[in-house]
Amino acid sequence: MNADPIRAQILVRRGWRLTLLALLALAGMVVLAQRFTPTEIRQGLAQKIFYIHAPSAWCAFLAVGLTGLASILYLWLGDQHFDRFAATSAEVGTVFCVVVLTTGPIWGKPIWGTWWTWDARLSLTLFLFFLLLGYQVLRSAIRVPTERARLSSVVGIMAMVLVPFIHLSVYLFRGLHPTPIVLKPSAPSLDSEMLRTLLISFAAFTLLYVGLVTLAYGIRLAQEAEERGHA
Repeated sequence: MNADPIRAQILVRRGWRLTLLALLALAGMVVLAQRFTPTEIRQGLAQKIFYIHAPSAWCAFLAVGLTGLASILYLWLGDQHFDRFAATSAEVGTVFCVVVLTTGPIWGKPIWGTWWTWDARLSLTLFLFFLLLGYQVLRSAIRVPTERARLSSVVGIMAMVLVPFIHLSVYLFRGLHPTPIVLKPSAPSLDSEMLRTLLISFAAFTLLYVGLVTLAYGIRLAQEAEERGHA
């Protein structure tokens, strides 16, 4: 008896639980950020979107990094599980990348006076989003599983390689985007209450990533099992 459908059901149920728990944590974080976290003096209320924008970027980069790592392992070992995980993580990473590219301009408009500027970090993040879209298109266009996995792995690795350049771009090029205040060589230059809220948000968003990946992986596994049953 094929155990994949049973495993898929377990993963889907677990994914739903983790996702709902993460959404509850995010709701609590929003209340904490709005009611109990100090407002930044210069940026005002617009700065509050920081608690969504920065953790979304972290999850997007985490998803892309794990996609690239799983892609390397697939090319090395040829294990279909790594390809399945890479595809799932890339899908979830695309969603987080959309959140980053949406919240960034909303935050930037009242601070910079413009919705968009071709700043190095913004441009590279947009390029990363296009790479993730290309990854999805490639997987949907190629029907042969081994060829699809091999070619999409190359794109996944390319996306992973881009992530460190996005992080370092604010140091390498002058632009409007500020340098990191948490992930910096010295200690974080952030008020302790703001840092507390941010770390809670990072934890909630990371849990959301895990929940969505678990859910999507279970759904993908169930679909593949159904396709094999009809073959």
